[in-house]
Amino acid sequence: MNELSHQSIVWEPSEELISQSNLVAFMKKHDISDYNSLFKRAEEEPEWWWNAIADRIRFIKPYEKILDTSRGIEFPEWFVGGTTNIVENSLSCHRGTEVWTSPAVLGESEGGETRIWTYEELSAEVSRLAAGLQSLGVQPGEVVAVYMPNVNEAVAALLAVPKIGAVVMPLFSGFGVDAVLARLTASEAVAILTVDGATRRGQTAPMKEVADAAAARAPSVRNVVCLRRTGHPVTMGETDVDWEGLCEGQPTDMPNAEMPAEAPALLVYTSGTSGQPKGTVHTHGGFPAKLSLDLGLMMDMKSSDRIVWFSDMGWLVGPLLAFGATLMGASFVIADGAPDYPDNTRMWRLIEKHRVTFLGVSPTLIRGFMHGAGVGDHDISSIRIVASTGEAWTSDAWWWTFENVLKRDGPIINYTGGTEIGGGILAGSVLRPMKACAFSGPVPGMGADIVDMDGKPVGPGNVGELVLRVPSIGLSRGLWKDNERYLSSYWRDIPGCWRQGDWAVRDEDGFWFVLGRSDDTLKIAGKRTGPSEIEALLTATGKVREAAAIGIPDEIKGESVACVVVLDKNIAAGVDVEKELSDAVIAGLGYPYKPKFILTVADLPKTRNMKVMRRLVRAVCLGKPLGDTSSLVNPEALDAISAAVVQSGHMVSAGDNL
Repeated sequence: MNELSHQSIVWEPSEELISQSNLVAFMKKHDISDYNSLFKRAEEEPEWWWNAIADRIRFIKPYEKILDTSRGIEFPEWFVGGTTNIVENSLSCHRGTEVWTSPAVLGESEGGETRIWTYEELSAEVSRLAAGLQSLGVQPGEVVAVYMPNVNEAVAALLAVPKIGAVVMPLFSGFGVDAVLARLTASEAVAILTVDGATRRGQTAPMKEVADAAAARAPSVRNVVCLRRTGHPVTMGETDVDWEGLCEGQPTDMPNAEMPAEAPALLVYTSGTSGQPKGTVHTHGGFPAKLSLDLGLMMDMKSSDRIVWFSDMGWLVGPLLAFGATLMGASFVIADGAPDYPDNTRMWRLIEKHRVTFLGVSPTLIRGFMHGAGVGDHDISSIRIVASTGEAWTSDAWWWTFENVLKRDGPIINYTGGTEIGGGILAGSVLRPMKACAFSGPVPGMGADIVDMDGKPVGPGNVGELVLRVPSIGLSRGLWKDNERYLSSYWRDIPGCWRQGDWAVRDEDGFWFVLGRSDDTLKIAGKRTGPSEIEALLTATGKVREAAAIGIPDEIKGESVACVVVLDKNIAAGVDVEKELSDAVIAGLGYPYKPKFILTVADLPKTRNMKVMRRLVRAVCLGKPLGDTSSLVNPEALDAISAAVVQSGHMVSAGDNL
């Protein structure tokens, strides 16, 4: 069993927190006495459960049936006969309430400028842009790309496109021409919404130039709409449109297009291990219903919350805030640039400035602070909840967050799922006790299980594949124009199950732990081991800031451990520290886990939401094709690892590849 699961309960919710929670209010409404009863009923009566969740969102025309699986569980139809618009639930539903005049978006530039839009102001901006797009001839069902940094107008763009029934496709603001072009081509996008330039770490990077170069090679693109915000020079061609000019004189109260509830609203591409990225599809009804469950019930997000969650609009967290935080009527800080620039405690400074109550983090982001400036001298006592996603925790990072951010007085809502899920599979809850690094359990109604490759449950204490046995309301509706790839990617590996691609284990107390991606998993002397087990031992030495444990071919054991590490700033690289780290792994897991080599580098390859890409670390060390690298924020890290491999002499020949 994974060592993280040998834990004691370290936090329990107070009676005050329980009584004021959204979940308790929901259970009272449905005459349910406790959480266990709620979970049991959700799993056993899926139609009741999803009807109850759907009752939390607004429909224009009521649906006749919540779920139709006549095409199989892989292709369910939800909200049969119903119509809505995702903007109906993120903006229009707040009209006439106290939320309407409260802050929706608090935009923070790297230079410290703050622009606050109330819900009323955001709605007006969305309406003007939507009408402008309609005047350009954008039709329902057509795809419009949003290639923008974290500015207020990016939120308006994400909402304006589905408001007229078109499909919004957010793109990572750090993408280069080829990555943008690949997605424009695959989606057949008709327009790109972009900016003149983006500011990061004091430098301005051109964005319209990238958009122009991609659009010139994408025959479907009719217009590039440019917001001028940095003063970076741009060239405006015949099909280019000035953002302000497009919105000028447009109505501030344009009605939402009435769409079938299953019509696509959001297209988000997620990187594949090989080949082209996969286009996940989320609908006008399904995405808000899932966000209502995950954010509203599991994470206890309220209209009184103020949120900081550093990410890019091109990853799921961006739409999660744009559509989900607004669904809840909350306020969120959208910060342009990096969390540690222009000062190394910028994130904590923003929390203090805006009295943030809800903080979203990744373990990698936390490790950067815990080995750096910490929280500084900032007053962050307003935080009531921390949500974590992106990757598995290491114990030291979890405890640092619990003690230094929450002062042991609030929960870390551990949350995992992904872009394809439209949210989470496993989550914590304010009603449930907490163990370090653990999930309280599955999100109700998801049909989650841990199984072997034949689909048989492995039982407590045994590592297996995390799967879903039933359809989920937030699950991607296939892949964009590629249902065969959808089936082969998720449904065909394990009979009757959606395979998430994560290794997981649950303990005897019912707590769940995710050990990492199953394609990252090592098999040492016949035993499957998640990389987080090894990485936790390395970081626990106090010498390592972050680590990537990978498997490499071994003639005897089948696979051996190799580690690529970033040392703490005061630790010198060399044979002495490598031996100390190797000994720590042996002491924790046994001699078969002795690393074949340990490489020291300055950085690990990460996405903008700070997820370490272990598959790329492994590919570099083995000299294998890298596959899709467009999501990386620091591709130069791959070159540095390659150089370290060559210098060390540890390159594994292609003929030895697994």
